Amino acid sequence: MTANFDGLRFSHWKTELRGDGIVVLAFDREGASVNAFSQDALIELGDVIERLAIEPPKGLVIRSAKSSGFIAGADLTEFQEFDRRGTVNDAIRRGQSVFQKLADLPCPTVAAIHGFCMGGGTEIALACDYRVASGDPSTRIGLPEVKLGIFPGWGGSARLPRLIGAPAAMDLMLTGRTLSASAARNLGLVDKVVDKAVLEDAAVALVQSGTTRPFKQRLTGWLTNTWPARQLLAPQMVKQVSRKARKEHYPAPYALINAWKNAGGKGIQGRLDAERKAVVKLASTPTARNLVRIFFLTERLKGLGGKDHGIAHVHVIGAGVMGGDIAAWSAYKGFEVTLQDREQRFVDGALGRAQELFAKKVRDEGKRPAVAARLKGDLEGAGAAQADLVIEAIIENPEAKRELYQAVEPRMKPDALLTSNTSSIPLDELREHIARPAQFAGLHYFNPVAMMPLVEIVQHDRLDEATVKRLAAFCKALDKFPVPVAGTPGFLVNRVLFPYMLEAATAYAEGIPGAVIDKTAVKFGMPMGPIELIDTVGLDVAQGVGAELAPFLGLQVPAALSAVEPGKRGKKDGQGLYKWENGKAVKPPAPENYQAPADLEDRLILPLLNEAVACLHDGVVADADLLDAGVIFGTGFAPFRGGPIAHIQATGADALVERLRTLQGRYGDRFAPRPGWDMAVLRQPTQ
Repeated sequence: MTANFDGLRFSHWKTELRGDGIVVLAFDREGASVNAFSQDALIELGDVIERLAIEPPKGLVIRSAKSSGFIAGADLTEFQEFDRRGTVNDAIRRGQSVFQKLADLPCPTVAAIHGFCMGGGTEIALACDYRVASGDPSTRIGLPEVKLGIFPGWGGSARLPRLIGAPAAMDLMLTGRTLSASAARNLGLVDKVVDKAVLEDAAVALVQSGTTRPFKQRLTGWLTNTWPARQLLAPQMVKQVSRKARKEHYPAPYALINAWKNAGGKGIQGRLDAERKAVVKLASTPTARNLVRIFFLTERLKGLGGKDHGIAHVHVIGAGVMGGDIAAWSAYKGFEVTLQDREQRFVDGALGRAQELFAKKVRDEGKRPAVAARLKGDLEGAGAAQADLVIEAIIENPEAKRELYQAVEPRMKPDALLTSNTSSIPLDELREHIARPAQFAGLHYFNPVAMMPLVEIVQHDRLDEATVKRLAAFCKALDKFPVPVAGTPGFLVNRVLFPYMLEAATAYAEGIPGAVIDKTAVKFGMPMGPIELIDTVGLDVAQGVGAELAPFLGLQVPAALSAVEPGKRGKKDGQGLYKWENGKAVKPPAPENYQAPADLEDRLILPLLNEAVACLHDGVVADADLLDAGVIFGTGFAPFRGGPIAHIQATGADALVERLRTLQGRYGDRFAPRPGWDMAVLRQPTQ
C-alpha cells in the first residue's frame, strides 16, 4: 500500500506519487517568493508525514518547488511573535516533533537541495536518510542561528555532530558559516553532488539504492561524541570561542557547547530535549532579541534600492587606499572599472593591492584573470566619458574637490551619476558650479572597504530621489548596506564616532594607557578599542575629520590629533599612537597594579550615545532603526546591544542623562546632554 493523497489539498506542500512508488514532496510556501518554515507549513508537513507513516511509499524525496532556493529556515517574523507571546517552547517542540516523525519513517528519505539551504532547511535535510545537492554556485548549506543569538533548535545540534563528527559540526554551528555543495560533501553533510538538471533523478536513485558512508566518517561520528571526547573537546571549544566572543555578550555558543557536552551521549530524544531547553532560554535574552532585530534591519537596507541601478562602468578618481579599494571591490563584484590618479605610481600601487584582494576572494585561479581584466588603470581619465558612475576619492579638501568636478562633469554622459567619497564635508559646500546637482551625491565607504558592510548615501536638498534609489541598488550589487543620510558635517557614522574617538584621545593625553582605554571599550562590546581604531583609520584622516567636525560640534582636539608627524600616521606607516608590527598593534602594558578610572567606560561611550541622540533629533537619518543600523554596520557598535538607540531604550534615557551631567560637572561642557534626550522614541521598547 502507498499513501493516498486524493482529495487532500495542502497550501504549502505539493505531493507527487511516481510510477515507481516513490513520493516527491515539494515545498511551495503559499504567498511567498522564498520558502521559510511557518507554523502552518510545519503543521501541514506533520499531516503529510503522518499519512505517509500509515501507508509508507517506496521512498520519499523532499525538494523545493521554488526556483529561488531550497529553504531559508524559520519565519523570523513568527519567531519574534512567539517570543512576545512566550510560546517559543511550543514552536521549537513542534519543529522537533515533525522532523523526528520524518526521521522515523520506515522508508528511505532524501533531501534534494538546490540554492540556499539554511537553518531549518538544513535541519529537515538532516532528518532525512540521505542528502543530494546541486553543484550550482548558488547552493549554500549552513546553520547560521548563532548569528541570531540562538543555535539550531529543530534537531540540527542533536543530529549534525553524529553525522559529520563533533569538531566539524560544532565549528559549523559556532561560526554560522555556510558551505558549498562540494565542501558539504567533503564533510559528509551531503552524500552526492550533481548537476541541477538531474537533481531529482539523483535523489530518486539514492532512494532506490542508498549509499554507505565511508567507514572513517562513521567512526569519526561515533568517536568524537563519546563521553571522554566530549569532556576533552568542550573546554577547547570554549577557549576558541572566548577569543572572539565574551559569554556575557554572546551566550549562544557557550550554551551550544554545554548542551552537546552534557547531552551528546544520550539518545535522540534526550539530545532534542537538551537542545530545546537551551534554545528557548536563549531566545528570551536581550542578545537574541537584538540580533533578530538587526537581521530585519539588514533586510530593510537591502530593500532600499531594488535591482535597477543602470550602472555597468564605474570610474574612480583617486587611487589612494580608499579609492583603490573601492575600484577593486567594484571590479570583483562584476563592474567594469577605470581608475585615475595624477601619477602612475599611485595607480600601480592600487592595482597591486587589487591583485591581493582578487587572490583572496577568487579561489578559482582560472577565473582571476577575467576579474582582474575588469579593472584598468586610467592615468588620463578617459573612462570618465564612458562611465555610468564617477566616484571621486581624492583628499578631504573642498576646493580641490570642486575643481575636479568642474573638470570632469562636462565630459560625463548626461545620465551618469557623480559622487564623492568624502567622509565629512557637507555636500552643500561641494555642489557649487555643478551643472546637474540632482545627479550628484555622496557615496561614503568605510575602511577597509572589503570588510566594512556600510555605505552612506549622502544627500542634499537638490538631489533627485531617483539618484538615491540607483545608488542604493548599486550598493546592493556590491553586497553593501546603503543608509541614506543628511549631508551635514560628518554625516552619521563619523559624527557619532568622532566624540568617542576624541574622548579616547583626550584620556590618552591625560596619561591613561592606550591598552587600558582599548580594553574598556572592547569590554563594552566594541570590535576594537578607540586608540587602535585611530591608528587604523590613520591619524591624518582623523585630523582631517577633526578639522571639519570639531568646530561644528564645539569640541577641542587634543594635540595627538591636531599635529600629525610625517611617517607616524598610524598602522599604514607602522607607527602612530602605537607601534605596528606585521599588521598588529604593539600595545605597551599598563603599569603594574594600575587601576582604570571607574568612569572610563562612561567617558568613552556616553559621548557616542549623546551624539547619536543629536543625530536623530537633527534628522540626519529618517528614524531610530536606520540610525542603529548605520552605527552598527559603520562602526561595529556592539551588535548584541542593538545599536545606540536600542541601548538607550534598554538602559534608560533619564539614567544616562544623569550620568552625562555627572561627567559634565567633572570634566566640562563637552559632556552636556545634546538636544533630543526628551524624544519619545528613547522611551519606547525596541521589541
